[in-house]
Amino acid sequence: MAARSPRGFGQYGGVARAVERVGERWALLIVRDLLAGARRYSDLKSGLPRIPTNILSDRLKELQEAGVIRRVPTVRGGYELTPLGRALEPVVLELERWGWATLGDPGDGEVLTADALAVSLRAAFRPDEAEALPPTEYVLHVGDVSISAIVAGRALDLIAIGPAALPQPTRRLAAIVPVDVLELLVPMSGFRELLVGGTGDAEVTVGDDALLTRFHRTFRIDPVPDADAGESAVASVA
Repeated sequence: MAARSPRGFGQYGGVARAVERVGERWALLIVRDLLAGARRYSDLKSGLPRIPTNILSDRLKELQEAGVIRRVPTVRGGYELTPLGRALEPVVLELERWGWATLGDPGDGEVLTADALAVSLRAAFRPDEAEALPPTEYVLHVGDVSISAIVAGRALDLIAIGPAALPQPTRRLAAIVPVDVLELLVPMSGFRELLVGGTGDAEVTVGDDALLTRFHRTFRIDPVPDADAGESAVASVA
């Protein structure tokens, strides 16, 4: 059991303890990127280009001390999630869905990495819908990154592809060869619209409109009602 943070909140509760462990700036983004598999220090720095090197080192040390990540003996300079850290996956995915409520157009200098794209697709995945559909491979080229997503029933297998892709674990659905393939070229500015059911100015390079409809059934993030609507409801009750 990891020692309690010396900068604790002085409160005995789950949320307080969780924030002590992973609430520092950049910590959850490091966890997000490690959900894809082991990463070297240089990989994490590349995926988080604005993080100062000293802060990255501090966060990695803190997450190790909290029992969230550990060094990977077989990967020089590598880190991976512990079972305790991997238990944060549903938390990260729920935060990803929630974050779309305030996600507008990309800001100047903002990037979309392959690991971030993979988490977005995992957060948008709807296994109940996918279960009734034929096995399908969806290949997305969004900005400068590319992801292959194989969907078979309720299973989703994501892997980064292309010359800049980092090493990935062996595909879990490697034995499945989908008959249907949809390949999309999506501008980064249109990715949000694509995941809420629009076209996002996506260009279908392989496949057809029927497969695009299947994509929207399989991957979708419903917008969260905005704050103004909530305030109006409270006012009407009052």
